[in-house]
Amino acid sequence: MPRSRSDHLQALLARNISKIIQSDLKNPHLGFLSIPEVKVSSDLSYAKVYVSFFKKEDINKGMQILEKSKGFIRSQLAKMMDTRRVPLINFVLDDSFNKTQELEKLIDKVNH
Repeated sequence: MPRSRSDHLQALLARNISKIIQSDLKNPHLGFLSIPEVKVSSDLSYAKVYVSFFKKEDINKGMQILEKSKGFIRSQLAKMMDTRRVPLINFVLDDSFNKTQELEKLIDKVNH
């Protein structure tokens, strides 16, 4: 089944934003993070970038850094991508990884 334009753009955004954060955004306070998903609006002008941090203590500072870096990340995306417009970025915390870990701990606790 062929991928839609928005599916292609979402995958491209996730890959390129990850590259920018790893190589261009040199901030030692950011911590380790992943981008599990990107959702683009139907008109392709907005992108929700879901971010997951590996350590809970990195979340607040990391989200602040990403918010302050949105303009830089978007300008870097414009250089990398072959599109007329680069969507406006909104970073959203995806804490499903942390919730899964907590649930696993509770299950282990009940089993012991």
